[in-house]
Amino acid sequence: MRGEQNIINDLKNWKELIKPYATPEVKLARKEVWKTVLPFGLLFIAAAIVYEFQFWGALGICFLAGLFLTRIFIIQHDCGHQSFFPDRTKNDRTGFLMSLMTCIPYKYWARSHNHHHAHQGQLDTRTIGDVTLLTVREYNELSNWGKIKYRIYRSVPVMFVLGPIYYIFIHNRIPFIKFKGWEKERLTLLRTNLYLLGFFAILGVILSLPSFDLIEGFKKLALLYIPILITFAFTAIWFFYMQHQHDPNYKAWKEDWQYLLAAIKGSSYYKLPKIFNFFTGNIGYHHIHHLAPKVPFYKLEKCSKENPIFQKYVTTITLLSSIKYAFYTLWDEENYRMITFRQLKTIPVKA
Repeated sequence: MRGEQNIINDLKNWKELIKPYATPEVKLARKEVWKTVLPFGLLFIAAAIVYEFQFWGALGICFLAGLFLTRIFIIQHDCGHQSFFPDRTKNDRTGFLMSLMTCIPYKYWARSHNHHHAHQGQLDTRTIGDVTLLTVREYNELSNWGKIKYRIYRSVPVMFVLGPIYYIFIHNRIPFIKFKGWEKERLTLLRTNLYLLGFFAILGVILSLPSFDLIEGFKKLALLYIPILITFAFTAIWFFYMQHQHDPNYKAWKEDWQYLLAAIKGSSYYKLPKIFNFFTGNIGYHHIHHLAPKVPFYKLEKCSKENPIFQKYVTTITLLSSIKYAFYTLWDEENYRMITFRQLKTIPVKA
């Protein structure tokens, strides 16, 4: 397509443009850790104190703590890309510590997510690190029961209500990926489950003080931390999900797939208020992140502002406009677009 060729021509030197920003800095990274983890810890302590007097007040604090947990996850996410610190050991240690709070297994999730980066928008590979997406042809070839299951799976209640709960408490607790070569990552997931049991056992004991009522301590822990986790999971899933569901978009089979186009057209620029950029770790600059995951999140905004060429071809979405993308469920290969089930009715079924 002519438009795609323009992107290739205008961004042929994208690696040179990106290079100055793909430089993690220890001082900046530590600053991000402190202004993220410290408020989260203080909010959790505040919620535990308020809980003794009013549960609903504590729940409100947990909602804010959940937003900070989203930011903690972005730190873990960058560590998985080896882009948060310049040193691998610091990245891995920090990523592991963050995973105890997010309950997302560090090594296992990082490999899955890096697979997503390497194959995003590639129709041959839609099984790891991404939401299942069918083409119109594939959907039409399903049995009636298969179509019902796919519609349920891609429905808003499943994606954004049941999905976050499943993602935290089941998907990231069981090593579903059985491919050869993933043995080490599967083992680290199981080990992470044990570490989490120890971590939350300690928290439960601490919350049982000074009465030493363990049942009450663990009840308090569940009533406070589960809402935090669900707030985080919903926020993370919404923002990661939306940035690949927009239209226009880019999907291609492996033989025609191009990395540059998958990043610029297959990812969006989520234009968010500053407060949302803070809590989501600038993940709204998703096109730049997919183009160069080695750029730490604390340099994405600067990279975007100093290189407006990256915004020339990307699909820009906002909080309001992105709502409609929750209903985009199929890839229409014939017309090169994402569509809804309602739009599917207007497409004639080929014999």
